Amino acid sequence: MMKVIRTDKRPIWQQLLDQAIHNITSGIWAPGELLIPSRELAHLVGVSRSTIQIVYEELLSRGYTVTSRRGGTRVSKWNQVTESTKEIIEYGPIPPSLPLLNSAVDQLHDWFRGKEHGEVDIDFSPHEPYLDGQFQKNWRQSLLHASAAMDLSSWAYGNPYGFTPLREQIQRYLSLERGIHIQTNQILLTSGAQHSIDLIAQSLLSDGDTVSVEDPGFPAAWMAMKYRRMNVLPVPVDEYGLVVERIHPQSNLIFVTPSHQCAVGVVMSEPRRQQLLHKAAQEQFWIIEDDYDSEFRYRGEPLPTLFSQASKNTLYLMSFSKMIAPGIRISAIVGSVEAIAQLARVQELTYRHLPIMDQLTLTHFIKNGHFMRHMRRVRNVYRRRHEAMTKAIMASGLGERFTLSGVETGLHMLLEAEESYDEETVAKLALQKGMRVYPLGPYCLESKRKGWVLGFAKVDEASIEQGIHRLAKLIL
Repeated sequence: MMKVIRTDKRPIWQQLLDQAIHNITSGIWAPGELLIPSRELAHLVGVSRSTIQIVYEELLSRGYTVTSRRGGTRVSKWNQVTESTKEIIEYGPIPPSLPLLNSAVDQLHDWFRGKEHGEVDIDFSPHEPYLDGQFQKNWRQSLLHASAAMDLSSWAYGNPYGFTPLREQIQRYLSLERGIHIQTNQILLTSGAQHSIDLIAQSLLSDGDTVSVEDPGFPAAWMAMKYRRMNVLPVPVDEYGLVVERIHPQSNLIFVTPSHQCAVGVVMSEPRRQQLLHKAAQEQFWIIEDDYDSEFRYRGEPLPTLFSQASKNTLYLMSFSKMIAPGIRISAIVGSVEAIAQLARVQELTYRHLPIMDQLTLTHFIKNGHFMRHMRRVRNVYRRRHEAMTKAIMASGLGERFTLSGVETGLHMLLEAEESYDEETVAKLALQKGMRVYPLGPYCLESKRKGWVLGFAKVDEASIEQGIHRLAKLIL
């Protein structure tokens, strides 16, 4: 018999429902058994009839009982779960082994050198930009304005290409700053460089296609491609950039960072650019141009893009992660109308569209001048820190012992050692001294080059000088 427990904090109907379900699932109330009429059961338990009616309605809606006009309410004739089945249910299926995924994530952690190793005084991170209170104030202002200006239509499903007013702002920026003149239907918004690369792999490549990447290069690019079961092959990099004649002849795609080579930091020379464009046109493969750190150039103007010279087979990637902040998960892929339409179809199927609030906020941030003012402010910061880094390296003697490259553009430079050098031991020793440096090894697929990728965006001038001299004491 069911009963009400007055000390139980659950509602009375919930108590009685749980007891009824227990009676059915444990076999106390057998399949086909007629339930006591609600009025009679209410009297026996000492509750109102409406409470019992709620319990009976809930049992019916969950399928524990069936009812008919003449036959009353009976326990459903369902298969009772055995004890052995209950034990199996408690464990559930085991996730499959995904060695490609596990390997890629491990490499990603190694590349980032995450904070799990503890806090340090000086972190020469090449991954993070400079942020200040002014940025946060302006972003908050844009967020509030965007939120206030929203109407109900903004909350509907969006365009898989991305929010049109934001793409219009990006279109204008690319035309003015990078000499890329396009229509908005040639821009697709994504949630970061890795999302962009993964989307391209799904949309324009097939399992087993050959992809060529710079070595050393951008690890996230080949990790994403390998996970999509592409045949990833390395292409060496020298002082002029990617060695074009070493691209595999069966390549379907080549990933390059010509404006500031990821890791080594060199700028791809104009002859190499023309050689690459000619080869791509002749052999009909895609070029992914990651415009890595191109906005931060310390000698002359930013160089022309590959896309502006060959828009049909080049996909241009830009990201707000370095220009503003990694937390703004908005990037863009620029390409031909046909290629972007294909990417948009896959995006619509697998991702649908980006969160609307982030897009609205960034639109306001750019449209109202905050973005360009932010860029001018951080360029001045980076110029000072870039100068402090180069001076400290030369003054410390590191510039005589090691090769310094990547000083024209970007937010990091490479201090390169001989191939026999133990870069990892130096990184561990530096960590013990409260300093984090980033070995070149995780940027390499097959390359044996050694050294340290040193970022300066998040380190002030005094800390740069202190950190470089501390590093010099360790290795000179």
